[in-house]
Amino acid sequence: MIPRLVICGAVLVAALCCIATAAEKKRPLAPGSTYFKGDINRPRPRVVTPPGYTTAEAPGKPPSDAMVLFDGSHFDHWAGSRNKQGDESVRWKLADGYMEVAKGGGTLRTKEQVEGDCQWHIEWRTPHEVKGNGQGRGNSGVFIGGFPEVQVLDSYENDTYPDGQAAGLYNNYPPMVNACRKPGVWQTYDIIIERQKKDAKGVVTAPARISVIHNGIIVHWAREINSSAQKGGLSLQDHGNPVRYRNIWVRPINTVDPDSEGTPPPSGK
Repeated sequence: MIPRLVICGAVLVAALCCIATAAEKKRPLAPGSTYFKGDINRPRPRVVTPPGYTTAEAPGKPPSDAMVLFDGSHFDHWAGSRNKQGDESVRWKLADGYMEVAKGGGTLRTKEQVEGDCQWHIEWRTPHEVKGNGQGRGNSGVFIGGFPEVQVLDSYENDTYPDGQAAGLYNNYPPMVNACRKPGVWQTYDIIIERQKKDAKGVVTAPARISVIHNGIIVHWAREINSSAQKGGLSLQDHGNPVRYRNIWVRPINTVDPDSEGTPPPSGK
């Protein structure tokens, strides 16, 4: 005969298990996740060393997961405009940690095509000596494949049409504010690219979007762009002005399932 105490204990354990299971079923999932809210078993976000601080004198160190496309020392990641002989050599000036548009140098483009969502960091500087006005003053441009040009221009006390000023999505959207620094001072763009998303049937579930941060100020946020491109490189425009660039890098952003690249929780958790 099985002691009554043992039977009661077994019944109690079974009841507690049922209660726990029921509570687990009622526990809400975290938004867009298969993990419960506050789930200790959820993967930990991967660790990335953040970038260093950029100053007027020197660029900050790129984050640890970035692909560095220009560190001021070489043009290994770049190709120039193809001439009649088929030559794609870079014809811009390279000096003192920066590159500078050279007269007749043509547009530069990266050899790499970056897939998926990503963050681009670009530092630029218009000439210290002010010449011209409107579109003729410190004009260049940043092109990321599949998206409109992000205008580069000396827009410090220099009027022009709003969607053509610095940080404007050229001929599309003006920046929300003018965050331009004085001529001859280094400036930063952080450009966040979100590619168009489709479901398994090929139906678009989210449009392509672009956000731009100019000198730490949000000037475009999730602007919807009609683009189906899933990868693209970076191009820098030769508009005839000696604009300089330095510290260019790009890093991937997993906006769909960051848990998939996380690390397991510490043992014992």
